[in-house]
Amino acid sequence: MSERRRASDGESAGGTGAVPGFSNPYSGYDVRAKWHSPSWDDTTREVVRKRLDEVPSRRFLTEAEWATLDAVCARLVPQPDRPDDPVPITPWIDRKLDEDAGSGYRFADMPPMRAAWRRGLRAIDAEARGRHDAPFTALDAAAQDALLHRVQCGDVTAHEWEGLPAARFFSSALLTTVVATYYAHPAAWSECGFGGPASPRGYVRLGPGERDQWEAGAQTDEARTDRPSEQRQDRGIRP
Repeated sequence: MSERRRASDGESAGGTGAVPGFSNPYSGYDVRAKWHSPSWDDTTREVVRKRLDEVPSRRFLTEAEWATLDAVCARLVPQPDRPDDPVPITPWIDRKLDEDAGSGYRFADMPPMRAAWRRGLRAIDAEARGRHDAPFTALDAAAQDALLHRVQCGDVTAHEWEGLPAARFFSSALLTTVVATYYAHPAAWSECGFGGPASPRGYVRLGPGERDQWEAGAQTDEARTDRPSEQRQDRGIRP
């Protein structure tokens, strides 16, 4: 569904390459280098450590719902360059649902958060079975993308969608939560040049085109080509 390039323009540790159409201007930047710097205090380091090391186990979703969500995440935020160590998304969404940690509001046409997710994931799988006589997890990537596009557009037929607007679920719950969860991980921070929590140092230069000296600087294509050693840095593993 989305096109992105992970840790480098070429190979990454444990990975196989790049996603077409997305060039990473921050290859070589690793937010974990700030671990022992004045940018982070012990509280910040503990928060980041937990995100890296304490991935939640399944509590709320059924095994089938978990598998469906995992497959959906793989299409919304593909990570082909890190097949053995992808940024975990499904576990954190499951934890959010288990704790019923909503945003404090919901659209009038949507069920409560946990009911919406359970019904939505089952409906996606039912849509796949109705159109392809196979579960969503068994479809190839092209068929999964096409089906998710139908959900995004509200072009669905499975009766499991009754009481749950498919397009609303896709845009306001599924897509936003998957992407937000992905970019809550330090590996994704490095990928987009984000320096992580500004605690305690903070950010000082906030004007357009300004950056503090400890922030990532975008590299040109030529600079990335000339620095292959930095392009191969592993992501997501704390020193």
